[in-house]
Amino acid sequence: MNAAHDEEPGLSLLVHRPGEEPALLHTGLASLEHRLPIGPDTTFNVGSVAKQITAHLILLAAHDDLLRLDQKAADLLPRLKITDVTVADLVTHRSGIRDAESLLSLAGFRDLDHYTADDLRTLAYRQHQRAVPEGRFLYSNTNYLLLAEILETVHRTTLPDLAQHRVFGPLGMHSTHFKSDPRQVIPGAASAYQVVHNDWWHTEVPVTLPGPGTLWTTASDLDRWLAHLHQYWQCEHQLPRQNALAYHPSDHQPYLYGPGLYADTRPGRVGVFHYGHEQGFSAATHLDATGLRAICLSNNSDIAADYITAAILRGLGEHPELDPKDVLHTAATLRPEPKVAARTQHANGDRGPEVELGRFSCDQAPGSLRLTRSAGTLHLWRRGSRDQLTQTGPAAYVGNGYTLTLTGGADQVDSFTLDLDRAPGLTYVRR
Repeated sequence: MNAAHDEEPGLSLLVHRPGEEPALLHTGLASLEHRLPIGPDTTFNVGSVAKQITAHLILLAAHDDLLRLDQKAADLLPRLKITDVTVADLVTHRSGIRDAESLLSLAGFRDLDHYTADDLRTLAYRQHQRAVPEGRFLYSNTNYLLLAEILETVHRTTLPDLAQHRVFGPLGMHSTHFKSDPRQVIPGAASAYQVVHNDWWHTEVPVTLPGPGTLWTTASDLDRWLAHLHQYWQCEHQLPRQNALAYHPSDHQPYLYGPGLYADTRPGRVGVFHYGHEQGFSAATHLDATGLRAICLSNNSDIAADYITAAILRGLGEHPELDPKDVLHTAATLRPEPKVAARTQHANGDRGPEVELGRFSCDQAPGSLRLTRSAGTLHLWRRGSRDQLTQTGPAAYVGNGYTLTLTGGADQVDSFTLDLDRAPGLTYVRR
């Protein structure tokens, strides 16, 4: 292990082959300020890995006749205007409901701005039709915020308490918690960091969204969960929980998506997995049909857990004779090629005078946006900062994570359509 890496935020890794003791490796620091090393009791925010827990609780509620998977979600969520969406649609991301955090980004929310799950659900309830055709996959954290609300409605308790009672306690996952308030203290919690100007900065923000994320846990606790999941797999003789909820095509072919899990069904590769990226943390869990479990948790924004997990699985597959601990040590030293971040152009740039094209709003999204043009370049403004757009067609422009299509001329714009990755089909009109 590179000694320099021990002075940085790092990783918690686990591989558990069937019939063997788990192999674990912990590298780097959980807290740079206190020089506290990552260890077996260090808890990480695992982001979207939480979805498989939330989906499992929904399936348990269906088994207990508290709801039906084919039930209209609006029966349980009276404020939901898209009335043909079922509970199963929410679980498998086939509701067509846009991702509310993506919508908030249009209002220019910044890293330390605070918002709540209720704020995001309110944005979900403003939507009155699907953003994509019925049955099409659209990954949206909002689906799982609504599932959390459904669980709290039918059980008349909080999601953290429900998960503790039905999953974490019975499985011995004593270090696992849904965090429901930014002020809540999580025992053994790591801090997450990113490099900024050759220095380390904290990345956590004052937001907690139990359901789609905000799950804090350890590699060993996740190993217990995956072992439990594999028991379903063995009993049902098909993908985990597939007897209760079908897997469908997803946004990443050839993978399918089921109850909070992606699935690879290709011969020789059959497995289920999920990745999570939240507030500088990243996580990856992988379970294959034999019961092999691989887990990676990272508190370094420059080390992607999915990248490390892929290396671990590749090493185990290519060199089955190796001790799993040797595979973990090799994978822990890997670093992906650094990505060049897209830069946002600010208002004090020297690209010439700005020509105002108008201010625009959308009934499906908060706030308003401005369009300007300077030196022949189109800019989209959000709360004092501007994105420089790149023209890709007569009326099409690309920004950072979205496409903007003008419906009028480039100089006299009356409206445009904004397509974000997780929130497509937003129509903005001149105010």
